[in-house]
Amino acid sequence: MNAPLLTLDGLSVRYRVRHGFGHREVAALRPTSLEVRRSETLAVVGESGSGKTTLGRAMLRLVEPSAGRILHEGADLMTLSARRMRRLRPRFQMVFQDPYTSLNPRHRIGTILGDVLGHVGVPRSERAERAAALLADVGLDRDALDRFPAAFSGGQRQRIAIARALAAGPELVVADEPISALDVSIQAQIVNLLVELKRERGLTLVFISHDLDMVAAIADRIAVMYFGEVVEIGAAATLAAAPAHPYTAMLLASQPRPDVASARATIDAAGERPAADLPSQLDPPAGCPFRSRCPRALDRCATEPPALTATGRGGLAACHNPVPAAQPHLQKGAVRA
Repeated sequence: MNAPLLTLDGLSVRYRVRHGFGHREVAALRPTSLEVRRSETLAVVGESGSGKTTLGRAMLRLVEPSAGRILHEGADLMTLSARRMRRLRPRFQMVFQDPYTSLNPRHRIGTILGDVLGHVGVPRSERAERAAALLADVGLDRDALDRFPAAFSGGQRQRIAIARALAAGPELVVADEPISALDVSIQAQIVNLLVELKRERGLTLVFISHDLDMVAAIADRIAVMYFGEVVEIGAAATLAAAPAHPYTAMLLASQPRPDVASARATIDAAGERPAADLPSQLDPPAGCPFRSRCPRALDRCATEPPALTATGRGGLAACHNPVPAAQPHLQKGAVRA
């Protein structure tokens, strides 16, 4: 097991929002504790509104956590001054979801990459060559340096965004749904590019997605989020083959599958899904937040929030009545184009 690169301890994010004639607090991220291990690919999955993007931004302090600790090499990043955090920032980079808004449309690509290289101390005389090398690493030609973002497709822009993240020389890259805004025909190319760059450079990769089947093919571990908290975490192959939390099983069952028997087994183990609305962030339910949608809910689920406990399969799940281990196995590897 690799040593942790980041350790999140009770990390939470709360926002004040208007409600009626006053304000209410909304928990975008409930107290979350997990490790991001060196050189691993940790996938974070969940539906829209699950808190996965907030978690990715909070661990890098791109949004300021309300409470908790972020431990890195013995230091708590939450206690660092803005100046010290700026010095550490190049080591932690993010690839954002929308390639059409993440690049400055008024700057040429050479300037976009050169600014990052300058920030990490690369002499001006060397920046053009270094920028060209970064473009080559992501599959783009040198002539891209003199062009503006508008000249590129969505997939090409995301390649440039990846090159910009690499320009800082990071040890951790958080990729926030990096393919969701792209055409289906090129999504696999971007995923495989990230996997290859991660392997070549020894990076730690946090890959945020709503597609559990896809991340099961590339990740070492998967953390499943629901209603602002991690409800299951474990080795990717084990979690995808035998999910313990009913929500994880439902995510798997919702994926298109050519293997009808495999899909049926997943649905049967999870149980039939009752009709229910998502819980309200303004009025969170008592007990387990998933209980109104859960086919395996018990009476205690209405009053007793489940804690993350060992599943007996090498992972952790927050469930009083976990799903039996009876799902088919998925292998880790490249995503098919």
